[in-house]
Amino acid sequence: MRLRSKIHLYSSVLFAVLLILMNLATYYTFSQLSMNNQLHRAEAQTLQIANAMRQVAGEIPTQDLLRGYVPINGMIQMLGPDGTSLAPVTSVSQQHLSQLPGVYDTNKKVQVFDDLDQRYVMVSIPVIWSDGVVMNIQVTESIQSTMDTLRVLRLVLIVVTCVALIPVLVSIRLLSAVIMKPISAMTLTMKEIRRSGRFNRLQLQGQSKDELMEMSMTFNDMIELLENNYKKQEQFVANASHELKTPLTIIESYANLLRRRGLDRPEIFTESIEAIHSEAMRMKDMTEQLLLLAKHKEQWNIRLDNVNLTELTIGSAKAFRNAYGKEIRVNGQPEVFGYSDESKLKQLLFIFLDNAQKYSDDDIVVEVGALSDDRFIRIIDRGIGIAKDKLPYVFDRFYRVDEARTRQAGGAGLGLSLAVEIAEAIGVRIELDSVEGEGTTAELWIPEGNVIMRDSHRILI
Repeated sequence: MRLRSKIHLYSSVLFAVLLILMNLATYYTFSQLSMNNQLHRAEAQTLQIANAMRQVAGEIPTQDLLRGYVPINGMIQMLGPDGTSLAPVTSVSQQHLSQLPGVYDTNKKVQVFDDLDQRYVMVSIPVIWSDGVVMNIQVTESIQSTMDTLRVLRLVLIVVTCVALIPVLVSIRLLSAVIMKPISAMTLTMKEIRRSGRFNRLQLQGQSKDELMEMSMTFNDMIELLENNYKKQEQFVANASHELKTPLTIIESYANLLRRRGLDRPEIFTESIEAIHSEAMRMKDMTEQLLLLAKHKEQWNIRLDNVNLTELTIGSAKAFRNAYGKEIRVNGQPEVFGYSDESKLKQLLFIFLDNAQKYSDDDIVVEVGALSDDRFIRIIDRGIGIAKDKLPYVFDRFYRVDEARTRQAGGAGLGLSLAVEIAEAIGVRIELDSVEGEGTTAELWIPEGNVIMRDSHRILI
């Protein structure tokens, strides 16, 4: 059974049961109140008749008294302790009651009985008569009008229940359609995704904040995450196959050269080993960068905190100075703090320091300072620079300003692309300014407090 049918069936049955139980409770309560009211009224009326008859006993013939107090739809009779009784007096419409046997009882009694498809209430009251004998005055009265009212009430409740179920069934069907609409849309969207291979989203309508809208928004977020991961995976495969092809070809060529002539010509052996080692190291660095780019930012374990930018910059410059033997001067204010992830900011700084030492033979200058609510780290080199027409593309993945020169320096064109990803994740804004033949200046702007930048990089021309 489909979910829509289950919702419709269960809701309809539940509402029908509740409506029937409510109507049964209504009928039972009303019938009990009506019957109790009739019994109390009959008892009070019989007491009033008995008191009135006892007061005039002996002055008016008893039979005349009975005729005077006979109910409109009933019977009155008087019974003695020895079974003797006066002839019962009945109304015109209830003469058949006189055929019922009377039973003497010294206690007050109220009872309900049926006779000839009608319901009656009989009240028996013991009375001390004028001669000192305890007599029974019994008044029997029809309560068929009350029973007719209850029968009409039953019919009305049955009709109301049947009529009320019609809009209920329709409304439940509409409700199930409303509930199933986003689920059906998700099913159709997933089938379309499977058929076409495109990551489609649900069309969200309205500004509702209910659970259905939340489910639809969560579905779209999930599709977006899947699409991003798929694109990253697809991009990783494409990038890896594109970039690893060249070093693998070089390694294969030198390996074949070694196999043919390596033993006979030592200079070829040395050249081949150096080339293979160089390409292997470049493949290692490129693979690490590709793997990091393929990860979703939520998997980077970003931890934002106050970071001593001066101390971080001095430590990074010292590490580069020892690794590459190139002079890096750090200038600026002491104890400059910014809000970022220390390890990722250090990695970001390493990327720009690495670019600076690759394309500049002069010393590198790093400045640390504060301006308004932002802190900055400025990396300045006096290297080859970047032409203005090529500057806007330097952050594109695998883009190289000078293909041959970059290959020779060992770059894969991933550094600045990775820098943009890191900057977006830790709230750093990158500004790049360069003049061909004069050098390049890269600025990392770090917020003072818990503020995430909208634009991860900006190029100044």
